[in-house]
Amino acid sequence: MKLEKEILGKGPDGSEIEQFTLINDHGLKVKVMSYGATLTSVQVPDRDGKLAEVTLNLDSLEDYLAGHPCLGSVCGRFANRIAKGKFTLDGQEYTLAVNNGPNHLHGGKIGFNKVVWTSGPAPFENSVGVTFTYHSRDGEEGYPGNLTAKVTYSLTGDDELRIEYVAMADKATPINLTNHAYWNLGGIGSGSVLNHQLMLKAARFLPVDDTQIPVGRLDPVAGTPMDFTEPKSIGSRIEQVPGGYDHCFVVDRQDDTLVLAGRLSDPSSGRVMEVYTTQPGVQVYTANGLNRHGAGGVEFRPHDAVCLETQHFPDSPNQPQFPSTILRPKETFREVTVYKFLVEK
Repeated sequence: MKLEKEILGKGPDGSEIEQFTLINDHGLKVKVMSYGATLTSVQVPDRDGKLAEVTLNLDSLEDYLAGHPCLGSVCGRFANRIAKGKFTLDGQEYTLAVNNGPNHLHGGKIGFNKVVWTSGPAPFENSVGVTFTYHSRDGEEGYPGNLTAKVTYSLTGDDELRIEYVAMADKATPINLTNHAYWNLGGIGSGSVLNHQLMLKAARFLPVDDTQIPVGRLDPVAGTPMDFTEPKSIGSRIEQVPGGYDHCFVVDRQDDTLVLAGRLSDPSSGRVMEVYTTQPGVQVYTANGLNRHGAGGVEFRPHDAVCLETQHFPDSPNQPQFPSTILRPKETFREVTVYKFLVEK
């Protein structure tokens, strides 16, 4: 197990941006950087032992600083959407940036994905890791309370990438943290993921309006193109979903422990990724709007990746029937997601 560190350059605030490389004994290699607490590289072997980059990334720090669609970054203070950029908490209305049509998305104009986090090694048994910390000020992007968020990435000897989110605040505030990695198990440059097989432990999903805000129901997936309770190719019914998949699925669970939420596999390479989480939902996004220059001269196009963003439900601050996303003083927000990499012969 190895942990290496390098300095990539300076952030918008002049602070140094660090990148850490995590390597386990099987040759899996993960890179994370302090700008946006971003997952910048995941290299795993196929059935023949050949390593490939399976998460979409960019060539340089300058490319990341110039702006990107949250490639591998941590989204917050509230990941996903809040309707009309408004919510009421304890009788007071708060107004946030509107940066996605009529709604607030991924924390606003300068969310957690666009700030430099402080970093330090995270010692674990049978793993190597790093912890990123960010102090979000009271009123930042319109959110109440000073909040301290910590995100720990660790790579285990069992080929698991573990992400742990912890946060505390001095005032009641909504919080919803996720990692927005774009996955292609065939490797960058291999084309569409529409032939990837997806299984979700999710019997229900959240139908949305035409601005991607949940209408408030948890509908059964049975008999709809949202049904991935048995493995199906991502592209098998995507034409029945206007615009492609960008929906939150309700993880089947009895309690708030770590459970299997989904399984993604690429028949051509044999690579498999299982997703375990303590979070109540997983947003499946088939990169419908992707269109930009990526690492190695590869052009990233729609459906060249899929995001499996474990998180709380969108617009939860405005929908009290959803699991609460309100963090209060003296409470601790804590969620864990694990990506386990396997190979099928």
